[in-house]
Amino acid sequence: MTHFLQRRPLRRAPRVSLRAAISAVIRLENGRQVRAKLKQLSISGGLLDLTTCLEERVWVELTIYLSSGPVRTAAEMMFPMQREGSFLQPFRFTGMGAEELHALDREVTGLLQQSVGTKTTEPSLRAPRYYLETW
Repeated sequence: MTHFLQRRPLRRAPRVSLRAAISAVIRLENGRQVRAKLKQLSISGGLLDLTTCLEERVWVELTIYLSSGPVRTAAEMMFPMQREGSFLQPFRFTGMGAEELHALDREVTGLLQQSVGTKTTEPSLRAPRYYLETW
């Protein structure tokens, strides 16, 4: 499993806001599972919509059901934000295998290309083929 170094990149990883609900399952250390909806995604983390919040800095196993299949990875939960009837909770990936990283990169890149393609027709504003190529 690849572990990410916590470094400050020169630029922030692009985030994709998800219109369609992508399901996610969080598995806690005690084996309990919590279902969530993914609201935002990048190759470094994302934002989950939960019915109950999880403690900040807790490490979990996160399974995200992408269009290409499930991606299972380790993640650290960050400070939750309360909203009407639910919580928005950011997370960051802490460990991921190479296959999972490439599947996530393909998904994020595809969603970015869709959003760029619908907003503009200028060829000069082309998204990178894969984000990891520019990291």
